[in-house]
Amino acid sequence: MPAAPTPPPARPDPAHPGDAGWEWDETLFSGTAAYYQRGRLPYAPGLADVLGEALRLDGRGRLIDVGCGPGTLALSLAHLFGDVVGVDPDRGMIAEAGRQTAGRGVAGRTRWVRARAEELPAGLGTFTVATFGQSFHWMDRDPVAATIRGMLRPGGALVHIADLKTETRTTDGLPHPAVPYAAMGELVRHYLGPVRRAGRGTLPHGTPGGEAAVFTRAGFAGPERHVVPGGQGLVRTVDDAVAGVFSMSFSAPHLFGSRRDDFEAELRRLLREASPSGRFSERLPSTEVFVWRKDPT
Repeated sequence: MPAAPTPPPARPDPAHPGDAGWEWDETLFSGTAAYYQRGRLPYAPGLADVLGEALRLDGRGRLIDVGCGPGTLALSLAHLFGDVVGVDPDRGMIAEAGRQTAGRGVAGRTRWVRARAEELPAGLGTFTVATFGQSFHWMDRDPVAATIRGMLRPGGALVHIADLKTETRTTDGLPHPAVPYAAMGELVRHYLGPVRRAGRGTLPHGTPGGEAAVFTRAGFAGPERHVVPGGQGLVRTVDDAVAGVFSMSFSAPHLFGSRRDDFEAELRRLLREASPSGRFSERLPSTEVFVWRKDPT
């Protein structure tokens, strides 16, 4: 059984979601930030080591993480840079990133900026590395890629990071039942309808793919591909699975309106029926990394 929920497929064209009649609005991830850390699976261990080696990072450069969410990726890489800026349009995400920073010893060199990627450069200066951690598909991609290229120092790198979509993960040999993602997805559709929700609109064809064409048009060279292996067994709880649902744009809490409590109660019943112990097994996905370079001249 797949170890992650499967939204509608990505479109193979290089357009951005607005070309399908969808327009970004500030409710896209409204209310999801509080569920991210618990609900989302982490990137594969070793990601920071792979990037540190591939980019020859020495702790002195500047990182901008675009679509930073609650700071998950930026904070995991902060020790590799002298200065880190995370940018996200969602107020809750920026607030959560600030909370996550506390106690990590990096507050003096991290900054969280509430802004859309389309509003960059926003006076933020130049950077050694720009990262997009499963966020680029929400943006007006061609102008954003061109803007980021202009914000990178000569020889800088744009890094596109996502879960590896081509691997099959099973719970064979693990002690608990698999998370019943298919049944959970059916329940979401029962409440929200068959077409994927996204903010105030819908995405009948899913989010766009074709990032390579976008980055090539923007003038980047590459890519260099790295895969950070996952596969580690995880134990997940009912609360983790519920948080995972509410962390997704297509099942954000506000979309359920007055039926949210009913939905959550039914979701918890479904999960308890799937595993009376309240525990599930899951395997960590591998992480796929594409490094695109700006010409050093």
